[in-house]
Amino acid sequence: MFSYRHAFHAGNHADVLKHITLIATLRHLMQKEAGITLIDTHAGAGLYRLDGDYTETGGEAKDGVVKLMGALRAADRPATAAAPAIDDYLDLIANFNPSGALRVYPGSPFVMHHLLRTESRDRLKLFELHPTDSRTLSANIAQLEAGRQIAVAREDGFESVKPLLPPPPSATGSKRAMVLIDPSYEIKSDYSKVSACIQELVRRFPTGTYLVWYPVIPRPEAHDLPRRLRTISNQAQKPWLNATLAIGQDPTHGPEDRPGLTASGMFVINPPHTLKGVLQEALPQLLTHLGRGRGKSQSIESGG
Repeated sequence: MFSYRHAFHAGNHADVLKHITLIATLRHLMQKEAGITLIDTHAGAGLYRLDGDYTETGGEAKDGVVKLMGALRAADRPATAAAPAIDDYLDLIANFNPSGALRVYPGSPFVMHHLLRTESRDRLKLFELHPTDSRTLSANIAQLEAGRQIAVAREDGFESVKPLLPPPPSATGSKRAMVLIDPSYEIKSDYSKVSACIQELVRRFPTGTYLVWYPVIPRPEAHDLPRRLRTISNQAQKPWLNATLAIGQDPTHGPEDRPGLTASGMFVINPPHTLKGVLQEALPQLLTHLGRGRGKSQSIESGG
């Protein structure tokens, strides 16, 4: 149950898609002064070394953030105009690497913390059940000295998120929340847990913004998940957006090599009205810089 470690995959193409979508969503939500409750149901360790044992073993960042940073920010290459959302993402990553060398990758908890506004009384709730990652997350967050603005718990995020919604009102009386759900999907039941959790959260707090990351793999459960999320959104009469990025097969791999994860998606319920346009500009550029062979593609669907 606890064999999955996000450190193996930190900074890969799926993280690039997830964090560009997350940052663009938060930028829009934080245009309003009222505070917001941010929740990450599967927070991981929060911060990852790209030169550590785990990332060196998988090397997935090489086909993700490392490749993207090299294409758009390398000092020895001509400057290339990037979509604003990609620039924003790369600026945030660079902030964690002041030396210029790409050694640290911020997971979603640190991405969200980086954008928190103390004056608006934003709050960040983090859940992680993996015993090692939970301890590491707590230690990493403690270094921020953020006080009560961030809460970390070693709990099942699928269940612990429910009592938090609806969120407490802000100083202005409004209730605002954004929830990120991105389990490992290592266990098949994660797919049904995601859809059941989203259905419950939308019932509890219909105006919340909900982001779900999912892998695009040849498994019935994975294929059905975005369809189920569309059904939940449509039944609740809520707008939705579904973005996918497939980088394609590595041309250096032979037919017997395991391809690894080559595609993923982000499903957003109650997305900012600006998000579709932002991703329509960013995704083709991501495909240009991260695409590597047969099967590469990008897509955006929306409804509601």
